[in-house]
Amino acid sequence: MPRHINYKEKRTFAKKVEEFKKFQELIDHSFKNEKLLYQAFTHSSYVNEHRKKPYEDNERLEFLGDAVLELTISQYLYKKYPMMSEGELTKLRAAIVCEPSLVAFANNLSFGSLVLLGKGEEMTGGRARPALLADVFEAFIGALYLDQGLEAVVQFLEQFVIPKIDEGAFSHVMDFKSQLQEFVQRDTKGILEYKILQEKGPAHNREFVSTVSLNGEVFGTGSGRSKKEAEQHAAQEALSRLQQINN
Repeated sequence: MPRHINYKEKRTFAKKVEEFKKFQELIDHSFKNEKLLYQAFTHSSYVNEHRKKPYEDNERLEFLGDAVLELTISQYLYKKYPMMSEGELTKLRAAIVCEPSLVAFANNLSFGSLVLLGKGEEMTGGRARPALLADVFEAFIGALYLDQGLEAVVQFLEQFVIPKIDEGAFSHVMDFKSQLQEFVQRDTKGILEYKILQEKGPAHNREFVSTVSLNGEVFGTGSGRSKKEAEQHAAQEALSRLQQINN
């Protein structure tokens, strides 16, 4: 019986090694120390069930990754949004690094399938548990930082997280209209005017299209489920264009 168990464990481990190899190809980062990568995906329940083996769980890496993630995201937001106040930057960062966001990032890369779990945790659906997935994502960031440094973390985020920010996934916590007003008052001068161009769709699923003009010239167009959201997206586009013109 022990031989059968050992063979089964070896087969399972070989399968995991192959999965981690494919994962590294997917993210375009090869770990120098693969033990760090395995540790990032090792839950404490797995360690508890394999006490005779030198496995280490991901909790310390999670602690480190949390700090590295905050630093790298803070740096990006600081450069990306020069008009944002400290309070606005803090609010936006909190939305990006909160548990639901980290879970979404982890799911996009199928982190759940890679996690090493104890049998009890596996049977109770731990592989899909939000808190677990968020922790694993932070642990992975910590492992990547230790293995390859801050630049590798930035490159990873630029590939898999930053595009979500740029696409406006967190625009619900950003006040682009205020930023645009401040920018115009400080650098460009002129009068801003918002117009709702279109309302479409049924009452329960309305979509609005808005434009924002500066001195009569349209600089941004945006759509949303409410007039306010459409105007925010229009302001976001206008702010981006005006910043490019002024740079």
